[in-house]
Amino acid sequence: MKTVLIVEDDLVNARVFSKILTKRGGLAVKHTENVEEVMQIASKGEADLILMDVSLSRSVYQGKAVDGIKITQLLKADPQTASLPIILVTAHAMAGDRETFLDQSGADGYISKPVVDHQLFVDQIKALLPQE
Repeated sequence: MKTVLIVEDDLVNARVFSKILTKRGGLAVKHTENVEEVMQIASKGEADLILMDVSLSRSVYQGKAVDGIKITQLLKADPQTASLPIILVTAHAMAGDRETFLDQSGADGYISKPVVDHQLFVDQIKALLPQE
């Protein structure tokens, strides 16, 4: 079973994503907003894809405040985790945000919140999951 790591500081969103992915997508789910934990899970290969909230308000890594863009940059810069698919999730859905965020972060995909079409959400994630 494929595992999706949800990096989200809003517990309601994390629960909604979790429920959609397990019930509709048949996927296993892990959740954390702890950046150290995200790095460990990624480097140990314990997730097949990361769903990354762009604006993590409380996240700190190595003493500095970081957001989802910065965490994605760190993961993409590390040869051990560079190929791990990362989908940015954000409520910032203004024209041009998608391209800007994808360019800045090196992420593989982008989904805007709130997630209205649950099946499309699952399909977007499954499309980026590594095939067996």
